Amino acid sequence: MTAGDPTLATFAFIGVAALLAGWVDAVVGGGGLVQLPALLLGFPSASPAQILATNKFGSIFGTTTSSLTYYRRVRPDLRTALPMAGVALLGAVVGALIGLHIPKSAFSPIILVCLVGVGAYTLLKPQLGAVTALRWTGRRHTATAMATGFVIGVYDGALGPGTGSFLVFALVGLLGYAFLEASATAKITNAATNLGALFVFVPGGHVMVLVGLVMAAANLVGGYVGARTAVHFGSGFVRTVFVVVVSAFIVRISLQLLGIWP
Repeated sequence: MTAGDPTLATFAFIGVAALLAGWVDAVVGGGGLVQLPALLLGFPSASPAQILATNKFGSIFGTTTSSLTYYRRVRPDLRTALPMAGVALLGAVVGALIGLHIPKSAFSPIILVCLVGVGAYTLLKPQLGAVTALRWTGRRHTATAMATGFVIGVYDGALGPGTGSFLVFALVGLLGYAFLEASATAKITNAATNLGALFVFVPGGHVMVLVGLVMAAANLVGGYVGARTAVHFGSGFVRTVFVVVVSAFIVRISLQLLGIWP
């Protein structure tokens, strides 16, 4: 099958994956680790740029929907979220330009190491993210958020899987937010990184538009439901899902690197 002739079964498979990815991404981030493998399985002949671009096209609808839902219900601090999102957008543009020219296989070991570190740190600190206890205030807080946003933005533009989870962890572990508020801020930032990457991918004609539209609709629904679920159950629930999702990603990438899971 080529990227241009998907079957109805492929569309259904991609739609279900995007729905699940939207929910996961809204709650704890990392929906790309559900969505990207689905695109690779559904469109094995598509180029890496097409896979990345179509993933971003579908994801931005989910991240925008969940960020708006979070904002109405959680009211994250925009004095942190907007500067972080702004530099993350620029970082994603830089990352997308890099991503057009580098092999994606080099990133899996790096992602695995990061996820293991994130998961272990979260498990070893059970009170982490229970309440907001900011480590810094004022300019230092904003500067740290912006630096973090830029670095993760570059990563998201270049590859992307796990970006939302890394944002949540940085906001909780580095800046001191509770998991629920961190998820709200992460969604605003993640919407910006998706937009930044699309500034590069769309003019280049890399998006598989019909596939992207199916993913967009499913991701939008998943993002809305996921954000409402997280707000309803609170930081404890988000932390639990975070640990489960990160653990699943560790297993998935480990099996892939060992050649057991394609």
